[in-house]
Amino acid sequence: MSEHLREFAATPRQLEILETVIASGSQRKASKILKVSHQTVNKTMEMLVNRAALRGCSPDHDLTHPVAPGQKLQGASTLYRRGEVEPVLQWVKSSADAQQYAEIQKAALEVMCAGVPQVNPTGFAGITADHLCNVYTVTDAHVGALAWGLETHSGDWDLAIAERVLTGCFAEMIKASPNAGTCVIAQLGDYLHYDSAVNGPVTPMHGNILDADGRMPKMVDVAIRILLAMIGLALEKHQKVVVLIGEGNHDPAGSVWLRAMLKYMFANEPRLEVIQSELPYYVYEFGNTMLAWHHGHLTKPEQMPLLFAAQFPQIWGRTTKREVHSGHKHHLMVKEMSGMTVVQHPTLASRDAYAARGGWIAERQATSITYSKRFGRVATNIVTPEMLDQE
Repeated sequence: MSEHLREFAATPRQLEILETVIASGSQRKASKILKVSHQTVNKTMEMLVNRAALRGCSPDHDLTHPVAPGQKLQGASTLYRRGEVEPVLQWVKSSADAQQYAEIQKAALEVMCAGVPQVNPTGFAGITADHLCNVYTVTDAHVGALAWGLETHSGDWDLAIAERVLTGCFAEMIKASPNAGTCVIAQLGDYLHYDSAVNGPVTPMHGNILDADGRMPKMVDVAIRILLAMIGLALEKHQKVVVLIGEGNHDPAGSVWLRAMLKYMFANEPRLEVIQSELPYYVYEFGNTMLAWHHGHLTKPEQMPLLFAAQFPQIWGRTTKREVHSGHKHHLMVKEMSGMTVVQHPTLASRDAYAARGGWIAERQATSITYSKRFGRVATNIVTPEMLDQE
């Protein structure tokens, strides 16, 4: 029977199909009752059976004890006495299921963020040009990193400096850019220097030890304060504000909870939109322009145009101007390829000891780019940390 599959239905529709199959006694009868094809019912049931088996639940194969949430079946060994069909002993091995863990983490964040105080909507009486959009790019900020200027020849970097430089340079970008009706705050990843209060300042994927300033709660506090300052400045100048919190290789979990937090905080603000995408390839359509973003840690620059064309064919087909923006490498590169301009942005952060010893040198800067609905990119403004020292 199929009763054991109920807990593995991921959507109300899957559960409805399952319950109809159980009640009617066959998949063919269920398809007639639900007025859907037999193939739809068959595929749904097959998917539920496979999902249950991956969790260690397949009664037809004597697997009757599902593994814990966040785990998947790695293997099972069953001992039978000769000539008997009932198992005597069984060893079930499980391992962490990355996808399930991500779903559990997301669900937990949704619950926690539901209690976040919501920002009251703000009025707007400014004069803006609705045909323009400013994109303020901030990437690889590495809030929480620690750098000693005498060692790196690139200036000091800590939490206090990060807050001063990032908010100050963002204010300069706002000041230098036209009064566009729309703006995008494009935070392209590695905003947080590290991702775990348990493992400490290490890279999530490879465990490389990082130079860090302060404890994680302090880093989080500063990072949120910087983002809220940027959003506040943007709401003062623009009628519509779009916020992108991109995933980086240093902060894959941090980008998730930052997105969730901002979504709940600004749920009552009709002028602000937070791009919600679990896929780390992001798009926004503005008139004739396709704006695309990816941190750069999963796909090489020369591969991005065709990848975005394949993943977002409708937007690609509707637009004539197309740009994809990335970071990750900490230095500037602009190249046209395959019908799209690929822009790799530098960082405002000082290089750390690892980069300095590796001999990697790049200008520190951030860019505000203005787009027209008809003509695409029409203006560019560059800010550097040195500009703040002249005031």
